[in-house]
Amino acid sequence: MKKLFFLFAFLGAVLFSNAIHAQSYNSAIGLRLGVPLSVSYKTFLSESNALELFAGFRGYTGYSWVNVGALYQIHKPINGVDNLQWYFGGGASAFFYNYNNGFNFGDSGSFGIGIMGNLGLDYKFPNTPINISADWVPTIYIGSGYLSGFGGGYGALAVRYTLN
Repeated sequence: MKKLFFLFAFLGAVLFSNAIHAQSYNSAIGLRLGVPLSVSYKTFLSESNALELFAGFRGYTGYSWVNVGALYQIHKPINGVDNLQWYFGGGASAFFYNYNNGFNFGDSGSFGIGIMGNLGLDYKFPNTPINISADWVPTIYIGSGYLSGFGGGYGALAVRYTLN
């Protein structure tokens, strides 16, 4: 648990660095409209490297989960389209499960970890403080918790307000 705390503390410190980048935006905050619905903060560490932190919630009839995580992304421009980039990367997420209504998953536990890949497109609208991205986030779930193994159906459309 200490290692997880220090990882998130380090990532938080990186977020508040004030480096200036030759990117169409430096950082943005908004929502990831996907599985799960999440709050997202994305900041560029250099011209092509970004860090996205997120926290989300997903609820079902028998169970729900809250997760927090981080994705490291490498952005590459798409020639011929200003402000459009594709990106790839990876990261990790921690899942905290709650089982409702006596729904029993056996010995599944209430905590899990996901190792994630990331592939997507990122666009910054010119002359407006809006950024959108669409991505695919294949995830391998490790440890206890309801989800286990490979999950290939995750991703989101993110809409963020840019902070320059």
